[in-house]
Amino acid sequence: MITINMTKAKEIAHEKRRTARAEEFKPYDEVIMKQIPGNDYTQAEVARQAIRDKYAALQAQMDAAQTADELKALLPEV
Repeated sequence: MITINMTKAKEIAHEKRRTARAEEFKPYDEVIMKQIPGNDYTQAEVARQAIRDKYAALQAQMDAAQTADELKALLPEV
């Protein structure tokens, strides 16, 4: 029987979550960092907050997962 270390599994899952979040942030980071003309800074920041909220909820679900299967079901596509 294979025993899964849930602490380590959650660390790996959270790293995948952070990677997916960073990918979603990229287009908005460019708008904010470069102050690209014609792009609305406040709209980019609203979109970034929506991404933060989405991944905060995912983080809570991952922390609450009790089995490896529950954790796998939550993993974002990267």
